[in-house]
Amino acid sequence: MLLYDSFGPNPRAMRMFLAEKGITIPTKNVDLMGAENRRPPYTDRNPGGQLPALELDNGKCIGETVAIWEYLEEKHPNPPLIGTSAEERAEARQWQRRIELKITEFLYNGFRFAEGIELFKPRMRVLPEAAAGMKATVQDNLKWLDGQLEGKKFIAGDRLTVADIILFCALDFGGSVGQKIDPSLKNVNAWFARINERPSAKASLHPASAQTGMKG
Repeated sequence: MLLYDSFGPNPRAMRMFLAEKGITIPTKNVDLMGAENRRPPYTDRNPGGQLPALELDNGKCIGETVAIWEYLEEKHPNPPLIGTSAEERAEARQWQRRIELKITEFLYNGFRFAEGIELFKPRMRVLPEAAAGMKATVQDNLKWLDGQLEGKKFIAGDRLTVADIILFCALDFGGSVGQKIDPSLKNVNAWFARINERPSAKASLHPASAQTGMKG
């Protein structure tokens, strides 16, 4: 197998997942900032053009982060980051979707349409007029999540899951590009601090983070 890696919050989430699992996969760095992922030969392997991607031994390529995680969890079930039973897996997937649909996609588009607009306007349709609303929606839904985290150690309860990894990497990136967590959200901030203390949080940061000032 070969992992196509780069700077960025989603590749960082991939590295954090691997660190938590104790899995090592050979990697090839792709220049995300230089848009190497948006042209051949990378798009010949992964037509979606996003990062990370996992090339299997048979030559097939998995180009969605969560799909890669599902594949690796089946191959390496311990420690579980999705679940060991149908109920646990359903709970983790439920929270993963809630986090993505309510928070992280709004956060990333808020960045793409504002601070990151010069980087992204050659790559996608950008809507600068929507940026403020995207960022406000993130804060609205973090307030909702703050209530959901009452009495919990992790998003799904007492176990770390992919939902925690997705949200942590997004919020750490957001904090470095002007989308900080509201200090009044005591449960979200306490949860963030707990995840930030895990060795995988520091180990997953890309060297380019120091150069760009962005946590990815």
